[in-house]
Amino acid sequence: MWYFSNPASGLDISEVNDAIEEAFAEHGRGNVQMPPKVYVHLDKGDFRTMPAYIPSLDIAGMKIVNVHPGNRQSGLPTVMALTIILDIDTGLPLAILNSTDLTDLRTGAAGAVAARYLAPASPATLGIVGSGRQAIAQVNAICHEIDVESVRVWSRDEKNAVSFCKNFSGIDCNPANLPRVCSADIIVTTTPSRKPLIKDEWVTEGTHINAIGADAPGKQELDPAILPRAEVFVDDPAQAVHSGEINVPISLGLFSPEQIKGTLGELVIGKKKRNARDEITIFDSTGLAIQDLAIAEIAMRKMGDIELKFP
Repeated sequence: MWYFSNPASGLDISEVNDAIEEAFAEHGRGNVQMPPKVYVHLDKGDFRTMPAYIPSLDIAGMKIVNVHPGNRQSGLPTVMALTIILDIDTGLPLAILNSTDLTDLRTGAAGAVAARYLAPASPATLGIVGSGRQAIAQVNAICHEIDVESVRVWSRDEKNAVSFCKNFSGIDCNPANLPRVCSADIIVTTTPSRKPLIKDEWVTEGTHINAIGADAPGKQELDPAILPRAEVFVDDPAQAVHSGEINVPISLGLFSPEQIKGTLGELVIGKKKRNARDEITIFDSTGLAIQDLAIAEIAMRKMGDIELKFP
């Protein structure tokens, strides 16, 4: 068995984006096994278990990932993760990966794939809600797929928005208020909010939204009134209904699972598509275990490792 301590170091973002796109394609074709993630709720956060099997990659395993929003005050990541890879034929544990940085990359890649298929135009302006690690990952990944002409970022603390822009010296990046951020061609929300931040009246026709932050029951970042105006795509219907951006509107009777237009996998394989320049589109991302396996496969091929005796 092998332990990969920093497998995200040096990975090529374009290769990661392509691998995540193919994982979604296999999901769209129905060629993966992936039960919905299981949540365990703790006093100050939660952790999730995420198993999957991708036959085309000969890879199976499970990620354990926590979300503790208060960790930032302690100098810890709000999200930390561990992935265990199993041998297909014997079940023998093959590898353990530190997947904290990999989780950022694979989630950013999902947003980039969604932008590739749903962005209304390129070049485009990019509006970012939130200024943490995932916000950075989204910009890095999307800029590999879309010609981004400028970035507008909002944070609850403007100092964080200023610091955020320092990560992108080659991009026109500026702090902005929420209405200004929401006037961008592509909006990306990356906060742990449990009440809507994005008002319906701020979102105009032709906008694409990557709704990334709502990944657990009770979380939401968008005004539910936006959803009926939009074509809503999800990564996985079962997970989205339970814990995605649409989970609260569904629980309140403001949206129904039948209103979901399709999945990102269906977009990738051409079964679904954006139909008009002036329609609003939303990608509701909850994070899939197949993404973790796809990026783990790249990391295991490319990165150094430490042997651990097992059994």
